[in-house]
Order: sequence, then C-alpha cells, then structure tokens
Amino acid sequence: MTIPPLASPFPVAPSRPDAPRPMFSSLAIAASGLTAQRTRMDVIAQNLANAETTKTPQGGPYQRKTVNLEAIDPMNLSAVGSVSAGANVGQAGLPVPGAAAGVAAAQAAAGIPGATPIPMVDATGGVRVASIGTDTTQGPMIYDPANPNADKNGYVQLPNVNMTDELMDLMSARRIYDANATVFQVARAMLHKAIDI
Repeated sequence: MTIPPLASPFPVAPSRPDAPRPMFSSLAIAASGLTAQRTRMDVIAQNLANAETTKTPQGGPYQRKTVNLEAIDPMNLSAVGSVSAGANVGQAGLPVPGAAAGVAAAQAAAGIPGATPIPMVDATGGVRVASIGTDTTQGPMIYDPANPNADKNGYVQLPNVNMTDELMDLMSARRIYDANATVFQVARAMLHKAIDI
C-alpha cells in the first residue's frame, strides 16, 4: 500500500522555467506597470499629434485612441479584471502583446478597425495592455469653406481629441509611471540588502 503525498496548504504557481523567481516578482510587477504606462503615454502623444488631422488614409478625421489595461492573475495566468485608461463607449479593441511590442503595436493600431486576439502569458501577475481601442464618437464641426476637406456646406469634421482630457491623461500616466519606478527602485534596494546579509 502506497501513501499519497501530502498536498501543500499553500497555492503553488504553475511551473515555468522562463518565469521570474518569487523574490524577483516585485521587480517584474513594477516593470509591467512601467511598460503599460509607457504605452499609454505613447498613445496619448499620438492623439495630441493628430489633434488637427481632418483626413486620414482611411478617410474622415482622426479618431482618438484609448488604452485598456487588465490585471493578471498569477495563479490562472489570465486577466482577472480590466481597467480602462481613457476608454469611451463604442471603442473597438486591438490587443497588444506587451512589453516588447507595446510601442510598435500602439503606433500600428492607428486607424485599424476590428480586433485580433494575441495570446500573452505572464506568471508573475501585474498589469498588461489588454487592447488599444478607437473612440468612435464624433468630433466637432466647424465652418471653414476654404479647407479642402470641407463638405458642400463648408463644414469640416474635426478629430474627437480634447486637448485638456489628453493632457490630464498624460499627467495621470506620468504619475503612475513615476510610482512604479519608485517601487522598482525600492525593491531593487531591498534585494541588494538581502544579498549583503
């Protein structure tokens, strides 16, 4: 008769050779926050740069982009909840694979409708960019008959980018980025002290 092994009373994370060791997970979580906020800042910069673009290659005025973040459950290796960063009703999602491709995907997402799922696995928890969406609300109309993009009545559709909102989002992303950088530095200092013991 064989005796079955005792089950551990503590949850055990799935075994993955590429996952950071537990003592480095605080660094990985802070790094995921840095990457997510950097992507937010890049998308906001894209919105600000196109605040007066009345005609895009897809036709029509530029539509602002939004970034949606989601928390990662380290036990299930899946998102447990999403946090919208500047999201509006009516947006279409375009998932982004994360740290390495966050900036490139944010730039590539300009004007691309629809959604294509891209799997991403992270065993440490933290946060990731779930999608970069497009705000489909209409921008203001102004009377400018001299503009080449004016309609037959002389009105031009402007982008739906509100400079004040974008600057507020930029300040928020920068503050959160700074907070994550502080966490990273403190965790690194703690690890240095642990090595000295």
